[in-house]
Amino acid sequence: MSDDESYELLGFDHVLLPVGDLGEAVAFYGRAGFAVGFRMDEAGIAQLKVGGETPGILLCAEEAFGHRPPPWPAVRVWLEVADARVAARALETAGIGPLEGPSAGATGWTLEFADPWGNVVGFTDYGKRPELGRRP
Repeated sequence: MSDDESYELLGFDHVLLPVGDLGEAVAFYGRAGFAVGFRMDEAGIAQLKVGGETPGILLCAEEAFGHRPPPWPAVRVWLEVADARVAARALETAGIGPLEGPSAGATGWTLEFADPWGNVVGFTDYGKRPELGRRP
């Protein structure tokens, strides 16, 4: 890129997750604690809110996937939570078992879970390094 053709990355728009059934995905992520920002069934999309930010996770119905993972490595997205151990207990109560964790990491506690299509969501907190988190 030439010097007169620069651009600035302003922030995230959405993280897209392919899913096999939009209604089932919205229900799954609802059990995991996500609120729906908007849903457009005719377009096969639903946006899940992440904190107070406008960008979020965009579920995209991919009819070909059904209940098997897509033919590429699973999408992984990690989100900050106030306490990953509390999130792990809430997920367990909702019938969503972790793939890994909760376990102690360098900045705090972490855990990962997967949706029925193989997308992996991680939760992390900054209990050990609050100055790096959104709520120091």
